[in-house]
Amino acid sequence: MKDLKKYIDSINPISEIGWDALYSIFSEKVLLKGDYFIEEGHIANQIGFLQEGIIRAFYRTGEGIDYNKHFFVSPCFIGGYASLITGTVNQINQQALSNCKILTASFSDFTALYKKHPDIERTARKLAEIFFVQKEQREIEIVLLDADKRYLLFQKQFPQLEQQIPQYHIASYLGITPTQLSRIRRKLTGR
Repeated sequence: MKDLKKYIDSINPISEIGWDALYSIFSEKVLLKGDYFIEEGHIANQIGFLQEGIIRAFYRTGEGIDYNKHFFVSPCFIGGYASLITGTVNQINQQALSNCKILTASFSDFTALYKKHPDIERTARKLAEIFFVQKEQREIEIVLLDADKRYLLFQKQFPQLEQQIPQYHIASYLGITPTQLSRIRRKLTGR
């Protein structure tokens, strides 16, 4: 729980009373590599805080092709945010790419704390703002940057990830094929 406290306090400090309330709704869970936190077709009801590990968020086409949308690297929050907010069916899968330690809480229990703890509601608003900015930046990257620049940005944003996950996941995230990724890597390393 200390990672959760450190992460949230860096966004918006919460009172000790607020922390007591937060601690009471979270419980520890382990996801093994390959396990899903949430799958498409389900209605999300849990939020998670990733303490250790890597999770990918991805869409799957009707033809079974995966498109990686985002990588979650600890520490961060995970969950089917659109589904949580709207109560509609989730469309994005979140799958562990490594063994993961997470803290989970019912989203309704979390939002129920807002009335008694405005500092928790403020933190949730700030998190939503952070998610919005990240989503917008990602959309701009995909449209305006070429594959080389997207790869360099990926390396900057996720410095250790390249050695921890398969290259085809990175290629999917960049919107290119694994062969194109190999060419870019060769070109950038001068080989």
